[in-house]
Amino acid sequence: MTDINTEEDQHFVDNTLIEAIQNQIDSETPPATKATFNKLTLIGWERDDILDVMAQVLAVEIDAMLEADRPFDSVWYETALRALPTLPEQLLSSDDE
Repeated sequence: MTDINTEEDQHFVDNTLIEAIQNQIDSETPPATKATFNKLTLIGWERDDILDVMAQVLAVEIDAMLEADRPFDSVWYETALRALPTLPEQLLSSDDE
């Protein structure tokens, strides 16, 4: 993923992504955000953990979009959200580094 220079930058990015996820849940746009939030809640996940993992999925797509200089892939994004709690391959491979 894109390098973040300071802890303050990382905090800003994390908060911005979580805020974006919360806005998507509230507006139910895309519908996968609210459905995924509800699913993870039903299986016992805590709210903060849900928002964090959903924000990680959003971050993967934004990073891929910027790196490839392409539009946001909403199909991939919604598919990755609906697959949670199974993480996208990009998140799994970043854990190995």
